Amino acid sequence: MLSRTADNLFWLARYVERADNTARIIDAANRLAAMPIAYAGGSNEWESAVAATGALGLFKSLNREPTAENIIDFLAFSPENPSSIRSCLERARVNARSVRTALTSEMWDAINGAWLGLRQFDGAARDRMKLNEFLVYVKEASLRFDGSAYRTMIRNDVYFFSSLGTFIERADNTARILDVKYHLLLPAEESVGGGLDFFQWSSILRSVSANTAYHWVYRESLKPWLVADLLVLNDQLPRSLASCYDNICAFLDELSLAYGRQGQAQRVARSTRNRLQNATIDEVFSDGLHEFLTEFIADNGRLGQAITDQYLA
Repeated sequence: MLSRTADNLFWLARYVERADNTARIIDAANRLAAMPIAYAGGSNEWESAVAATGALGLFKSLNREPTAENIIDFLAFSPENPSSIRSCLERARVNARSVRTALTSEMWDAINGAWLGLRQFDGAARDRMKLNEFLVYVKEASLRFDGSAYRTMIRNDVYFFSSLGTFIERADNTARILDVKYHLLLPAEESVGGGLDFFQWSSILRSVSANTAYHWVYRESLKPWLVADLLVLNDQLPRSLASCYDNICAFLDELSLAYGRQGQAQRVARSTRNRLQNATIDEVFSDGLHEFLTEFIADNGRLGQAITDQYLA
């Protein structure tokens, strides 16, 4: 496979996953913003939503007031934000067109239809009901793309590069949203375990579709260290860091078999997976969850660069 084709497939999947994640972050912030004032207190959920996408510096550089409408527009529709939902779906479609013959017709229809359908949501940043419909639309479009890939693609290097993009992006997104909740979201005057803290953790679980999974696994009320254990170390949850790296290592091993060699990407991925497998949540909290997640995000970025250097450049 040409490295250019592999790059298009890798980033096609990353942009679809990023659009889905951003929709989930907006949905979580929207739920928190709708909480009664008695619970919400001085919560800064909208700025935290931007921080969770890694675009807070860009938003501040635009000198826009951090109102709900401005942040929703920035995260969902703004062409000035390369990671906005509209920008992600546009870039995903461009990448899909470049590798049209490598995709099944169902995959192309999913991404092309998602892009064409965006025009019906003009003005959604100012309309709560329309915004909710838009977020559901984006999440369903991502599910259609993922489902069509899983059901219709031959398991060869096309599928492996696409899947790598999905899980690299998903791991980054899960780490960021958990780090923002733990490090930034709870106001200094609020107590851990209070009403606001409970609603925020519940919102984070909902944003990664893990609320039901939490209660199935732990069968008790929400506790920060158990939420972190689920999202970081529990490989039963598809969005956990451990599960993402199990899949990443598996697909990199498939590529090493297909191309007859291994390299830095395989070594970096295995190192990160081993770290996750050998960690306990008590050790993670003892050393600092923020520090652990910051290091993980940096390692995940290094893996993305290693994959680029080894296969996509």
